[in-house]
Amino acid sequence: MKKDTRRVNLVYILSNLGKAVAFEWITENLDCSKYNITFILLNPGESSLELYLKKNNIEVYRILYRGKKDVLHAFISIYKILKKEKAAIIHAHLFEASLIGLCAGKLLGVPMRIYTRHHATLHHMYFPRAVYYDRLINAMATDIVAISNNVQTILTSLEGVRPDKIHLIHHGFKLEDFQEIPTQRILALKKKYQLEGAYPIVGVISRYIEWKGIQYIITAFKKLSSTYPNACLVLANANGPFKEEIGKILKDLPQDKYREILFEEDVFALYQLFNVFIHTPIDEHAEAFGQTYVEALAAGIPSIFTLSGVANEFIRDGENALVVPFKNDIAIYDALVSLLTQEEQIRAKLIKEGREDVNRYFSLESMIAALDKLYKKNESNY
Repeated sequence: MKKDTRRVNLVYILSNLGKAVAFEWITENLDCSKYNITFILLNPGESSLELYLKKNNIEVYRILYRGKKDVLHAFISIYKILKKEKAAIIHAHLFEASLIGLCAGKLLGVPMRIYTRHHATLHHMYFPRAVYYDRLINAMATDIVAISNNVQTILTSLEGVRPDKIHLIHHGFKLEDFQEIPTQRILALKKKYQLEGAYPIVGVISRYIEWKGIQYIITAFKKLSSTYPNACLVLANANGPFKEEIGKILKDLPQDKYREILFEEDVFALYQLFNVFIHTPIDEHAEAFGQTYVEALAAGIPSIFTLSGVANEFIRDGENALVVPFKNDIAIYDALVSLLTQEEQIRAKLIKEGREDVNRYFSLESMIAALDKLYKKNESNY
């Protein structure tokens, strides 16, 4: 594909992504008169994102990546692509893409090498050897995007990154996509997951990871279901390293009391199935961001949260959500009962304040403007 020489050659490098609405939004809203945009995807096969990019005539390369055995092949391939594309800026997302892509970009001498840090204390808590690679990624990058104050603090305090290398840019959302969902889409999902007649439907959208705190939600729901015989717990993105443990906890619930959803593409309609949404990570640093905090409030779903990741920056107990202590199933149960028995005007206040707050802090326009400013930071060098 012929490049417009008046534009900056910007290459996104991503690893192990299937459906990725955030990058669809970026390609739709970043000013293409300024950038020649190319994507490099490290994936085991074709993905929804790849199909979207091809459909919209955005240049995309897929490199076969199934794990560590493909690292050398991926490095050589990325190096060749970056050289061919004459990349001026590379922007990597996720661990493998950042490690391999930034090293290739450094060797090639790409002037601006950015990565967005998507994890918080995960490696410090569970994989201490991986912190070495985090430090290597930090060193290879000319600029780092921190998606929350929490990530910024981890980078400076735990990993010794210079503050002037870090740019705080919150995730941005096309917030209107979470609102005014056509009724037929909602009814179709209710039928798909056999939720007709269920009330209340308690929603969770989270991979099965120990620090996500799903185990405490299940225990709280079990107690709630004794009072609400038609209650149903929906666990979406129901896979991950804590799956076996979650399965043992779920054995205490009748099978008709919960639904496990591996993946639902129409997440916008999925939120509208829920009467209450819950997200309760186990400590304040566990989440790097926690996009479900934003999505649930944008969708207008009364929510129960612990304060982790970006929630520390905008969630206010009793104003835009209910806040519970960490690792506390009793508090989650009490909050559930409170939301379900509150007067409608109180629930309406939570919904109104929640939507106003996410519009204030997490608009797509704000993120795009911040990215554009970052990309132009060293434009005299390319």
